[in-house]
Amino acid sequence: MLCLGIESTAHTFGIGIVNDKGKVLANQRSMYTTEKGGIHPIKATNHHILLCDELIKNALTEAKLKLSDIDLIAFAQGPGLGQTLRTGAVTARTLSKLLNIPLVGVNHCVAHIEIGKQKTKLEDPVTLYVSGANTQIIAYAGNRYRVFGETLDIGVGKFLDTVGRFMGTGFPGGPAIEKLAEKGKNYIELPYSIKGMDFSFSGVQTKVRQLVESKKHSNKDLAFSTQETVFAMLTEATERAVAHIGKNEVLLTGGVAANKRLTQMLEKMCKARGVKFEVCPRALSGDQGAMIAWQGIIEYSAGKRQKISETKVDGKWRTDQVEVNWIK
Repeated sequence: MLCLGIESTAHTFGIGIVNDKGKVLANQRSMYTTEKGGIHPIKATNHHILLCDELIKNALTEAKLKLSDIDLIAFAQGPGLGQTLRTGAVTARTLSKLLNIPLVGVNHCVAHIEIGKQKTKLEDPVTLYVSGANTQIIAYAGNRYRVFGETLDIGVGKFLDTVGRFMGTGFPGGPAIEKLAEKGKNYIELPYSIKGMDFSFSGVQTKVRQLVESKKHSNKDLAFSTQETVFAMLTEATERAVAHIGKNEVLLTGGVAANKRLTQMLEKMCKARGVKFEVCPRALSGDQGAMIAWQGIIEYSAGKRQKISETKVDGKWRTDQVEVNWIK
């Protein structure tokens, strides 16, 4: 079986093609970026619409396939931005009708977990999922991916983008913050907000903005201090979840999984606890279509079927609302 997956939850439009063995045959994507400010939903939607045909053609070329070779269409049904989600959904429905093949809408967050498990060979991990809109500590229990801890305000990716905006780095801000942090040496104390396995970033964000505007510290030191503080919070909460749940594997996935400092902190914690630690491969940790295609194959193989009328997007579709019937 060959599945074409469509990712369009936020800034990235992606087309992936995966077979039923989990082999990624193509993974084309394009990210909407700005030189200043954050993501503009309407502009991101226009970006997706303009790139849609080109990315589908490029993915088919990369996979050495024709559109008629595809057996299944999968798309991110939520969560995400309504406008961008609908772009992917309309594309998916059109392809499904055109080719007369099945269509499956999947949860974007769950797709991050499953592609990570497939590529790292982890079986039952505690997952730290870190992206722009989502930051959650997740583990499987009772036919669901349960959220054991999460941000109480904004996702860590969006937080880093906002801090980057304060410093004038443009969007996305995360990679720029990481580069600045590598040059920082002096730690500046920032609010540390964690409650059990939940955490919040708004207090840190406000403090960093005040410090940037005061010009008392270099952006390098502020970036360094920002990373050290928020990643320590995430590592502490993940360690608490591992101890509480009793799992012996940890998976890091999502766009922010590309950050080397976060990886180092988690790796050190897991080593100290004797827990296996893996990071989803960088090409598959951020938003892209291959994970959507693989999730589509998983769910279709487990018996999921959808009519067009059942494919309405849901921008607030939570991870723990998905009934997981493919894990036995």
